[in-house]
Amino acid sequence: MDIRKLQKIVVNALEDIKGKDIEVINTTKLTSMFDRLVIATGDSNRQVKALARNVQDKVREAGGEIVSIEGEDVGEWVLVDIGDIVVHVMQPSVRLYYNLEELWQVTPAQRRRQAEQAAAE
Repeated sequence: MDIRKLQKIVVNALEDIKGKDIEVINTTKLTSMFDRLVIATGDSNRQVKALARNVQDKVREAGGEIVSIEGEDVGEWVLVDIGDIVVHVMQPSVRLYYNLEELWQVTPAQRRRQAEQAAAE
């Protein structure tokens, strides 16, 4: 399935269940493991689980395959691996703590430059 189509299915599935702060990060230049990282916030364990479940259902309905799911039992952070896209659905405090957006939007070279600048100051 085309990555753009799959991305649209994922984002729409998250929006259907009122996922908040949905962010899509293109990781093609950062890793060969997957092409997109999608991060969304749910307000409660129940909503986080519902968001992840809706993503799984919509991807399967479209003919896609779910590689694996992690964290469904607790519901603070659920990861849905769709192969080319990895979806992280998190509660606000977990998302703030791990700050995946910053981790995945900065290349290793940029991170090294930032560390060198900080050490020089």
